[in-house]
Amino acid sequence: MQLEIMPRKKRLPAGRAPLLLLLCQLVRALDVPLDSKLLEDLVQPPTITQQSPKDYIIDPRENIVIQCEAKGKPPPSFSWTRNGTHFDIEKDPLVTMKPGSGTLTINIMSEGKAETYEGVYQCTARNERGAAISNNIVVRPSRSPLWTKEKLEPITLRNGQSLILPCRPPLGLPPPIIFWMDNSFQRLPQSERVSQGLNGDLYFSNVLPEDTREDYICYARFNHTQTIQQKQPISVKVISVDELNDTIAANLNDSEFYSAKSNRERPPTFLTPEGNASHKEELRGNVLSLECIAEGLPTPIIYWIKEDGTLPINRTFYKNFKKTLQIIQVSEADSGNYQCIAKNPLGAIYHTISVTVKAAPYWIMAPQNLVLSPGEDGRLICRANGNPKPRISWLSNGVPIEIAPDDPSRNIDGDTIIFSNVQERSSAVYQCNASNEYGYLLANAFVNVLAEPPRILTSANTLYQVITDRPALLDCAFFGSPLPTIEWFKGAKGSALREDIYVLHENGTLEIPVAQKDSTGTYTCVARNKLGMAKNEVHLEIKDATRIIKQPEYAVVQRGGTVSFECKVKHDHTLIPTITWLKDSGELPNDGRFTVDKDHLVVADVWDNDGGTYTCVANTTLDNVSASAVLSVVAPTPTPAPTYDVPNPPFDLELTDQLDKSVQLSWTPGNDNNSPITKFIIEYEDAMHEAGLWHHQTEVSGMQTTAQLKLSPYVNYSFRVMAVNSLGRSLPSEASEQYLTKAAEPDTNPTAVEGLGSEPDNLVITWKPLNGFESNGPGLQYKVSWRQKDGDDEWTSVVVANVSKYIVSGTPTFVPYLIKVQALNDVGFAPEPAVVMGHSGEDLPMVAPGNVRVNVVNSTLAEVHWDPVPLKSIRGHLQGYRIYYWKAQSSSKRNRRHLEKKILTFQGSKTHGMLPGLEPFSHYTLNVRVVNGKGEGPASPDRVFNTPEGVPSAPSSLKIVNPTLDSLTLEWDPPSRPNGILTEYTLKYQPINSTHELGPLVDLKIPANKTRWTLKNLNFSTRYKFYFYAQTAAGSGSQITEEAVTNVDEAMASRQVDIATQGWFIGLMCAVALLILILLIVCFIRRNKGGKYPVKEKEDAHADPEIQPMKEDDGTFGEYRSLESDAEDHKPLKKGSRTPSDRTVKKEDSDDSLVDYGEGVNGQFNEDGSFIGQYSGKKEKEPAEGNESSEAPSPVNAMNSFV
Repeated sequence: MQLEIMPRKKRLPAGRAPLLLLLCQLVRALDVPLDSKLLEDLVQPPTITQQSPKDYIIDPRENIVIQCEAKGKPPPSFSWTRNGTHFDIEKDPLVTMKPGSGTLTINIMSEGKAETYEGVYQCTARNERGAAISNNIVVRPSRSPLWTKEKLEPITLRNGQSLILPCRPPLGLPPPIIFWMDNSFQRLPQSERVSQGLNGDLYFSNVLPEDTREDYICYARFNHTQTIQQKQPISVKVISVDELNDTIAANLNDSEFYSAKSNRERPPTFLTPEGNASHKEELRGNVLSLECIAEGLPTPIIYWIKEDGTLPINRTFYKNFKKTLQIIQVSEADSGNYQCIAKNPLGAIYHTISVTVKAAPYWIMAPQNLVLSPGEDGRLICRANGNPKPRISWLSNGVPIEIAPDDPSRNIDGDTIIFSNVQERSSAVYQCNASNEYGYLLANAFVNVLAEPPRILTSANTLYQVITDRPALLDCAFFGSPLPTIEWFKGAKGSALREDIYVLHENGTLEIPVAQKDSTGTYTCVARNKLGMAKNEVHLEIKDATRIIKQPEYAVVQRGGTVSFECKVKHDHTLIPTITWLKDSGELPNDGRFTVDKDHLVVADVWDNDGGTYTCVANTTLDNVSASAVLSVVAPTPTPAPTYDVPNPPFDLELTDQLDKSVQLSWTPGNDNNSPITKFIIEYEDAMHEAGLWHHQTEVSGMQTTAQLKLSPYVNYSFRVMAVNSLGRSLPSEASEQYLTKAAEPDTNPTAVEGLGSEPDNLVITWKPLNGFESNGPGLQYKVSWRQKDGDDEWTSVVVANVSKYIVSGTPTFVPYLIKVQALNDVGFAPEPAVVMGHSGEDLPMVAPGNVRVNVVNSTLAEVHWDPVPLKSIRGHLQGYRIYYWKAQSSSKRNRRHLEKKILTFQGSKTHGMLPGLEPFSHYTLNVRVVNGKGEGPASPDRVFNTPEGVPSAPSSLKIVNPTLDSLTLEWDPPSRPNGILTEYTLKYQPINSTHELGPLVDLKIPANKTRWTLKNLNFSTRYKFYFYAQTAAGSGSQITEEAVTNVDEAMASRQVDIATQGWFIGLMCAVALLILILLIVCFIRRNKGGKYPVKEKEDAHADPEIQPMKEDDGTFGEYRSLESDAEDHKPLKKGSRTPSDRTVKKEDSDDSLVDYGEGVNGQFNEDGSFIGQYSGKKEKEPAEGNESSEAPSPVNAMNSFV
């Protein structure tokens, strides 16, 4: 069982009696804490900690030291084998073993030879728990032999021929480094024409006369012994064609002369390798070096291609003037055919090199030490890869497992050893050997079975002090085998913790997320397993937080003045605060002008550079707080300042010291324009990934003109610089030259990793991919890994292309998964990614809420309660509960059904909700459903409920018909929403006199089954206002209003007709009409001249008092009304006109109509501006039955106003 010191948390539930904080006991490997006292008492098998390399080349001039260090409890003893047999150290006086160690020292400096001790050594470290073994260490002395003496004949050749100067160094151990120099120890110059091959030979594609010299010397440097051997000098003489012909002429006939043309030009041929094809084999992880050297005249140029792919970027390098192709960190993917092309103006030749990459074994999963308690299970896993596939073999305590003592708890399954029900005798050290023809891997891993009672490693009576409202962490580091359970108690009497305010970490730490004053006290940690119990007490004190109750304030002071900042602090009485003042985040100047007392900072004789931010910091041993204020210094008397401007841009940018991850940038500043440059801002552009987009790189002081810039891998950098002064920043400089950095493995992993299922049987893993800048190299991919959170499954991984999503199919429904996404590229992997938790896909809930109850609050509001559904049946993230409700049918009209459903959703785990906006006196049906991220679950059984009666709406319409001398008949339509059973109607009415004053109010009740009512015994020729509303048992509803007028007296009407038939009356009317016509003509003339005609004053001055009663008493009102009605029957009503003759008024038009008879008609005379001004100036009230209309005045209207 493994005790992992990790911050995984378990929330403690409330309501248990007592609540024991138990650490979950899982069957897993147990980690031994790194506690020195604990390690002194625990037995442990040996572990090899240090050993010499597998291929150990020694210096024969020094003593041989073969290292072997190991640890264990009890301390291990050491033994050695040499060439597979026991190496008896005591019998060899030259060999000693370091005390307490297995390291051998062989003293060959005094006597003996290194060759005597050449061989294969292996160290074994053993104690009572097992034996660990080292690698096979092959010890060989280094060799640096001399060149064999040979006589080298001078070489003579004509100008333009090819030449190979052989080196053939002696075989040394390790192989020497070859280079060519002259007698003066100066390296011979090399070029595309002359170069050294991988075998050390010096190749000339064609020779020139200047190649003539007698001191071509090949040197071999043996680094291990720091010696250099040299070959005999080689003499080369190059003669021209003319010189050669002169020589031939002296000895031969004319037919053997050479022509100059034959030595001038020829197509390429390969000097190495030979033929058209060759084969190369290399091991994984090494450097693949391919070489093609050609001769020809002119000198050929070498090109390289890969026939079945592209050369890997950032791992491919060209050496020796492109004659050598190197690929570093070669892998199996680099196998294939590589072609070199040698070309000059006369032709081209090709050579194909078939590359096969093999691999020595390398680890996929090396076995890890396993600490178990008796009766537990475990496994050792050893997985390796290579080409060819390595063979896995196991050893136990250094002995092949096939012949090792039998262990019934052990079962071998290929690369895995499975342990079941282990006992103490099962302890041993196991070795895993993975080997193929190219090498081997050996790993030791012990199985240590311990039975230990619990031990608490935290010091007793530790005192913890915490600020209130902050987390408190009480440690209880423990160890035991089997893994103990942990319980926490509070108080001297050992009362168990019961509150839901604690968090227990798996390392035993108790966390109080928000500590309060009542958290103070003594806490006891108890650890138990089947072998015993241990406990420890710690103490917790909660302190008040430190606060600044009076903060420093912003200040403006003139130069030479004094300023004071105040900072008052309140703190816990047991803590002593320290007050520190800072200026611009640094210490205060060491200047006597700055004075600090208990609560104040005083600055006297203020200078300009005293301006800035002053910060008061209060520190205690447990917390600190701070507050800041800005000081601005102004001049006492401002003086005109010179013209300032932003700086001119820097120029002459240069890149130097170009390294893989840094470069130095230098520049020349531009003019500062009378304001000193305070800083330079450096930006970069990545032309490879984001061309044209500039990013902030760094800032440096205005005094610097160079900057050492940190670079990221695989970025094609360009830089620019901007200068900044107090007025702003300059324009950017011209861009620097570009600089491409080498590729590396990614530094970061994708962010925003999430796992959410889109279907019930999948898990969709998404992440925010790295951008091109973050990729650090080509071939960006992602390793996506997942496993169930609550299971014991291994991680499942897949490598995907540069995408942002991967879908895992066939998952269980809504199961928590642990997910991680790791970036990788052609160079390697990013650091181990963080693990996040997600869930597989949701499915619809399976169960409906139960026990649905409805409580009707009032006629428009009901409260619904239900029982929550079991969490397992939700099958997803609980979104809430959704209520469907609808009005099934009206209680007052059973035959009218209404099926419009309404929906209300209540978030979270609420189990009740309110339904507002219900219609009174209605029959409702509802059901409840649980909702998750997938959708709704089944509906609960329908519940029905009725709402009580409410007040009705206003009657749908009200109109007055059949007016007579003393009666009016009202007709109406019932309310559109009765909201219950109508009990009666209420009619209120009152008269309105000529001054719009209201008379006494009459209240009348009308049965609910009536839609028509006649009012009798009313006054003739009188306007009435009516208020009408319906009632239910719940109260009165909204009212509708209307106005109407009774007819005039018939006797007066007949008298008016008699007068109207008299001749004298007709003549009088004609005279009056003529007079009004003349008056209107005069008004029209005066109006055209721009004058104003005081109409209202003249009407007031000439008004005949006897005419006024005629408007109400002699029946002319009725005539006027009929005239107006006849005229308006054929045109739409205008603003300010009377109610239509049928008196019908809809509800929305039933506002109080007194405004139609009051001041609301002012300004309606629109003949011209003068009329408007005259009639709207006084705003006098008009008679209730005034005859004015919104049209311009006419002689007829004017005459009616006088009649």
